[in-house]
Amino acid sequence: MSADKTIVFFDLETTGLDTAVCDIIQLSAICGEKVFNAYTLPRRALTESAKNVTGFTVSNGCLFLRGVPVDTIPLFDALTSFITFLRSFRRPVVLAAHSARRFDAPVLTRVLTQFVLRQEFQKVVSGFLDTFLLSKNVFHGLNSYSQENLVRHFLGKTYDAHNAMEDARMLQELFNTWNPGGWDISRFTYRSSLAF
Repeated sequence: MSADKTIVFFDLETTGLDTAVCDIIQLSAICGEKVFNAYTLPRRALTESAKNVTGFTVSNGCLFLRGVPVDTIPLFDALTSFITFLRSFRRPVVLAAHSARRFDAPVLTRVLTQFVLRQEFQKVVSGFLDTFLLSKNVFHGLNSYSQENLVRHFLGKTYDAHNAMEDARMLQELFNTWNPGGWDISRFTYRSSLAF
């Protein structure tokens, strides 16, 4: 990765794992000390497994995280605020997520397309970096490449996994510990066919 790119670590929490239909509940990102976090009220019901994994529930038109009400903004506002956040970096942005290729990028780009924000997004983001594929190809022989396991293995920590803000924060810390070379980064950075 050349020095003219900024890597921003991001994560989504959603109503389920079906990338074609799931709604975003939480969108978070971090780059250095700069942090973005937004919650949005989903239109579709959460799957039981999403409720169990994330701790999010919806009741009477309110979003709750482990029983505590959370302030939400409309999804369109969350997306435009996210693009504004990404614009605050001077160089083209690469968005990094654990399983970006399989999950986060397809969901994000589908929703951006629905809101006709794809072009705005493309002006700022030059591609996606998949840290799951990077870790699997660079660090051989681990019993699991889940982010939780990688954090335990490399950082000796546990954390509040499946909270998008904490996932993004830990991914940044992991990545900085790995300090991968430019060639490894570029091998697992791609322009999503959905987005670009």
